[in-house]
Amino acid sequence: MKRIVIGITFPLLLLLVACSAGGGLAGRKPPVVRLMTHDSFDMTAELLADFEAESGIHVEVFKGGDGGEIVNKAVLSKDVPLADVLYGVDNTFLSRALDNDLFLSYDSPVLADIADSLKLDPENRALPVDFGDICLNYDVSWFAERGLLPPEGLAALIDPAYSGLTVVQNPATSTPGLGFLLTTIGTYGEDGYLDYWRQLVSNDVLVVNDWETAYYSYFSAASDGDRPIVVSYASSPVAEMYYAETMPDRPPTAAVVADGTCFRQIEFAGILRGTPVEKEARQLIDFLLSRRFQEDIPLKMFVYPANETVDLPQVFEQYSRIPVAPVQLDPESIATNREAWIQAWTEVVLR
Repeated sequence: MKRIVIGITFPLLLLLVACSAGGGLAGRKPPVVRLMTHDSFDMTAELLADFEAESGIHVEVFKGGDGGEIVNKAVLSKDVPLADVLYGVDNTFLSRALDNDLFLSYDSPVLADIADSLKLDPENRALPVDFGDICLNYDVSWFAERGLLPPEGLAALIDPAYSGLTVVQNPATSTPGLGFLLTTIGTYGEDGYLDYWRQLVSNDVLVVNDWETAYYSYFSAASDGDRPIVVSYASSPVAEMYYAETMPDRPPTAAVVADGTCFRQIEFAGILRGTPVEKEARQLIDFLLSRRFQEDIPLKMFVYPANETVDLPQVFEQYSRIPVAPVQLDPESIATNREAWIQAWTEVVLR
């Protein structure tokens, strides 16, 4: 009997030793894919848990600041990447990411479901995940109570009747601020946008550093502030309805979506060059483009999914307005001129 017991347990003992050393399933850790993204990233926790369970991949989310900051961090660390996948680079910083060769090319099979108008990189190094429109928003009740027509476009903001009514963000420190600056460049041209800004200054425009300060400290519809016009997003009225304690009959705010009044912001994801888990990173990219994740985007980040097979939530269908003709500047032009445009703006507006 002793010989039989020894003969059986010895190979089992070898198997247990192998497993404890990482040679078997019991001791094998799931591969980790590190996702660097912007501070506004959000998703349903159960959705991520389901992806991890199905794929056998552990996703570690690392928030690295706004869209510009995460690109800067990726560029500075490209020899020893901080992450495996980057999500949140937008079309204002896309050329910097591509010029620095940050991403591997990946022809995801899910690209067939992504809107062609959002695909700005023919080599598929940066794959579109979502889009939103930076637009003027206004306080509906404020204008109704005073019998003043809401602004219909950019030209209204320099009308003396609208003096002291607008708050915007600094394009050097704010993504919406940069988007609005690019809107004025796209509408008035490089030869005319500074004259437009001079007239805005004469009409008492207020400039603050970030969206939160503009919206929650000065915008009359969301604070005790006295500015009924703010630079925000076309989807902001949807958020006002969704988060209202008691849903009103209509949104308290509205977006101005006339032609040439909004800037189309597109966000991309890409696999960072140098990743040791390229196969798993591809799976994460497929997930970010998939219908499941894309359906989660609107009510988590209040932007629109890039996947055309996705149905929008009812509150989006009912209250969102997508601009027909937003301003879209070539990413190369933005990359080449962005700092010069901001510097010229600073000289005119802040000095």
